[in-house]
Amino acid sequence: MIYFDNAATGGKKPDSVLSAVSAAMKICANPGRSGHKLSVACAKLVQDCRNELSDSFNGYGFERVIFTKNCTEALNIALFGVLKKGDHVIVSCAEHNSVLRPLEKLKNDGVISYDVCPLVGDKENATLDIQALRYLLKPKTRLVAVTTASNVNGLIPDLTAVKAALPKHILLLCDGAQGAGHFPISMRESGIDLLTLAGHKGLHALQGSGALLFSERVEPRPFLYGGTGSMSVSLDMPDFYPDGLEAGTLAFPAIVSLLEGIRYTQTHLTEIQNRLSYLTQYLLERLKPLSFYQSYSLPNPCGIVAFKHEFLQSEFIASALSSVYDIALRGGLHCAPLMHEALGSLDGGLVRVSLSHFNSEREIDELIAALYKLERH
Repeated sequence: MIYFDNAATGGKKPDSVLSAVSAAMKICANPGRSGHKLSVACAKLVQDCRNELSDSFNGYGFERVIFTKNCTEALNIALFGVLKKGDHVIVSCAEHNSVLRPLEKLKNDGVISYDVCPLVGDKENATLDIQALRYLLKPKTRLVAVTTASNVNGLIPDLTAVKAALPKHILLLCDGAQGAGHFPISMRESGIDLLTLAGHKGLHALQGSGALLFSERVEPRPFLYGGTGSMSVSLDMPDFYPDGLEAGTLAFPAIVSLLEGIRYTQTHLTEIQNRLSYLTQYLLERLKPLSFYQSYSLPNPCGIVAFKHEFLQSEFIASALSSVYDIALRGGLHCAPLMHEALGSLDGGLVRVSLSHFNSEREIDELIAALYKLERH
């Protein structure tokens, strides 16, 4: 099967990641829970991963790197662990439901209020409306949530412009699920206070790997309670990080995959950026002659191209490509309803091709040929 669903999860992993996971499965000790050599060796690899993540994203030290099972869990810790009664939040319309649903829950519980920042520009050239963002600011605005890249069409908001529009006391939360591993992200340079990561996408790690990185301006409250291997005499969670936010056994094989994945990504980041920008441009150029298809993307380093057919539903196209042509991609709303509303694609959604730098021009040509046949029917 030709795999074009990398925005959902990376389909191919580097050999170094696979080898590291195989070795981790053979070790099978619990990091940080025992004092024997095997446990200590595993704990060192976990520590190495914290260091690599903090360094790679210009973060605030290893102790402010929290491992999670995915980006959604990291976002929940960030939102439920930081926001308090009376806070106001501004969220971009490009956000995933992993941001929107926690905010809606907090709003319905009477904890916060929030407003949505719209896009400005046409479908292909849409970007976050910075003037509208400034207008939405209120005295009680505590946090602004802006994705590093849209999972729908590959839109990359200008985080520098976002941060410049905010008073200094307002926190900036960035969902790095699609941006991380596709272009450089610096927490300190962009003024990001909370950055969430999905290891299994652009960082080439396994499913079950994620992380939350946060600055010294935030002190997230525990979201989960249990054993940490430290302060065991106390019935309260430890009052220091990372232990205070990491209850229970860590997913050691997933963390090891993230360690090797981030190392691979940092070594090949320029190559990945250039390759995906080229492949998305190649796909968009090949799509142009197909008269019934309309694009919603520009060339981008995230590898995402979204389009719709004038008559056929996006999920029908995705299903037909899978069952008839053995091509995997995604149709529908991609768990981002406000983005589709902003793009005018809420009714029927979009077809999303999400490429990896491992994909080839030949595979794109096969997709175009299949779309041409569907168009004729």
